[in-house]
Amino acid sequence: MSAETPDQSAGRFTRLRLRFRDWRGTRPFWAGLFTLLGGLPIAYFPYATLKLGTMSLAMSTTAGAGSLIIGVLLVTLGLTMWFQQATRVFAGIASILLALVSLVVSNIGGFIIGFLLALIGGALALSWVPGKPTAEGAAPQGAGTAPTTDGAPEPAPGAAAGEPGLPRSWNEPAEGGAPYGDGAKEPNGVHRVG
Repeated sequence: MSAETPDQSAGRFTRLRLRFRDWRGTRPFWAGLFTLLGGLPIAYFPYATLKLGTMSLAMSTTAGAGSLIIGVLLVTLGLTMWFQQATRVFAGIASILLALVSLVVSNIGGFIIGFLLALIGGALALSWVPGKPTAEGAAPQGAGTAPTTDGAPEPAPGAAAGEPGLPRSWNEPAEGGAPYGDGAKEPNGVHRVG
């Protein structure tokens, strides 16, 4: 074993975790997860029979088929965000619209839970932007370059630092210019007459 193969010394779980992290970083993972989780309560609650002690509570309505369609579409859009990153804008808009429709069709959007999850997932999909790949040996994306003085004006002799070529008094001319007066420009950009 050599020093150039560190991945082989890492355990299988560590390798899988690192591969998953790399996979997750190249796609709108959280947007897909929230959208997928938003579709589950929207599709589930209209067909569920909840039991409270001896009393059973059935939530089925005439919109049960609509709820199932909305829920399945949200799950599909969540998976689409994971595996087809190019369609993230369409999937984000569609999941927001389906979340809004679920308020009316599906028991207040799966008791607000599915509505909020799908809405957040759609918003995250719309705001996600793929990162730019870095070349081998290039600086990291957040690293900037040092400031340069290329193109900066040279300071006038005797001028304070950061104030190149400013006149020291009102009537004194700027570098190589005429004094202020007789039609010359004042420092605020107004022409002075007389």
